[in-house]
This record gives sequence, structure tokens and C-alpha cells, in this order.
Amino acid sequence: MSKTVLKVENLRTHFFSRAGVVKAVDDVSFQVGAGEVVGLVGESGSGKSITGYSIMGLVSEPGKIVGGSIRFMGKELRGLPQSQMRAIRGKDIAMIFQDPMMTLNPVLRIDTQMIEAIAAHSNVGAKRARELARDALARVGIPSPDERLLAYPHQFSGGMRQRVAIAIALLNNPKLIICDEPTTALDVTIQSQILCEMQSLCRESGTALIWVTHDLSVVAGLADSLCVMYAGKIVESGSTADVLDRAMHPYTRGLIGSIPALNQRGRMLRQIPGVTPSLLNLGAGCAFRERCERASSACTQDPPLSSVHRHSLRCFHPLSEVEAVQ
Repeated sequence: MSKTVLKVENLRTHFFSRAGVVKAVDDVSFQVGAGEVVGLVGESGSGKSITGYSIMGLVSEPGKIVGGSIRFMGKELRGLPQSQMRAIRGKDIAMIFQDPMMTLNPVLRIDTQMIEAIAAHSNVGAKRARELARDALARVGIPSPDERLLAYPHQFSGGMRQRVAIAIALLNNPKLIICDEPTTALDVTIQSQILCEMQSLCRESGTALIWVTHDLSVVAGLADSLCVMYAGKIVESGSTADVLDRAMHPYTRGLIGSIPALNQRGRMLRQIPGVTPSLLNLGAGCAFRERCERASSACTQDPPLSSVHRHSLRCFHPLSEVEAVQ
């Protein structure tokens, strides 16, 4: 077993508005070890990104973490003063956003931004900081790194900007990186290259990685374990092979059935009926029951977290072992 880098227990992040309370993250628990990749998967609005922002301490009003624990290297992050959180954020924990321009300042050269990121957490001279910035660009496969340091963000393609954002995240050798769908807007070739590079970097450096995505095909060959989220809860989790080969929650099965590459030629794709429910004042019971063909009167109550065949899932009517394999 690898050393536990992050342990999230019963995390609850709610947003308070005049219309009611949005339970964006509701009782989420998982952990990630050194060199391990954990995938957070689900539809838009399932709470994946807010989980990442909660770990980073980036949830602002009207949002608030109202319960649970976030322990990083044994240290509780929830309730930590902002001054201490800023010292951790960007150094020990880094985040890569879907849009690289959330990381990059369009009016500053790349070298200025990277050197500032180093200087904020390390007491090194300008020459050494520049060397580290150049090495980081080379590490993510950017050619002519010395020249690229002198460029502005608009002089890079979308894929190159995302590589720069990844390089900045890696500058201070963080112990944990949270990736919020960083390859969604990129073409398939660039996406594949970045996925391969991130996996290699985690294995070589022992960095823990949380990969947030709605695309199961992205994490299928990347993640060691998967947490499938729906309406703010993790509804199924386990090793990637177990979850993808023997999905037992009807929602997970629906996600897998909607991937064209996994369906036989000529067969119609399985569709999950309906839409994701509003999280505004979401009532008791299984949030997936209105879209589930296996739902019964029992589903008006909250399903407990249970362990079945090496899976953890929330469901009163999970698929049998035979159904899951088929």
C-alpha cells in the first residue's frame, strides 16, 4: 500500500441562496496515495469540480464547507487560516484547470509568471528560478524552452498553453495535483500525449493525482481507482478495472453504455433517460431514482454505503455479478 497523501471523509460543501441550499458535495469520502491516480467521474453538476475546489480551499461565498474532514499528509486542511493555506496551495497541492487562461496572465511573459510561482514558495535566486522554469517546460515536452520562456500566452496554441499550465503546477514538486478536466478542449492527439506525460510524471515522482472528468474513456487507462459521482455523492467506487468491467450501480452502467467504443457495431447506444436533478433543496432518497429502471419504493430513502464484490456503492438494487459482467 502506498503512503496516504490525501484522505477526504464525509465532505459536505453547500451553497446558500435565497432560493434554498444547494448540496453540491454531500458526504463524499475517498483517499489517494503517493504515485496513485484517482478519477472523479460524473455528469456536469455532479459535484466533481467543487470537490476539487474544496480540497484547494477555493470555495467562496455563498459556498461553504459545512462538514467533513480533509486531511493532507495527516494535517487537517478544513478550517486552516488562509495564510497557511496559501503556503500549501501551489507548493504542496497544485491544481490544473480546464481553461489554461485561468492559470496564465495574458499580459505577462511566461518566464515572469513561472519565476513568480517559484519565488512565492522557494528562496532561490533569479538565475536558479529561471533554470527551474526552463526545465519544467522541457519536462512537459515543450520544444526550445529558452525561447518559449520569452513568449506571451497568446503566442502558444491551446495544447501548448495547457502544457505550460501543467509545467507551472509541477514547478514546486507538489505532493498532490488536482486536474479539473484539463484535456477536454484539446484534440485527441494532444490529449493522449498529455495523459501519457501526466501518468509518467506521477510514477516517476510519486506525486498523487486526482483527475476530474466526465469522460470514462480518458481515465480508463490513466486512473488506478475510480469514484463515480452523481448529485453530490459518490455512488460507486473501486479499482478502475473492477468499476469498468463489473459496474454494479445502474448509473455507472449507463455511463459505460453511452461510450461508442464499448458498444457492438450496429447496436444503439444505451441512454440514461431524463436529466440530472436540480441540487436545489434535493429531497431525501436516491437522487437517481427518477431515471432508474430498477427503482422501487425503497429508493425514497437514502441508500446506505455498502461494500459488494470489492466495490463501494450506494444502491438498494445493484446489478448482480452476472449482470455486471454482461
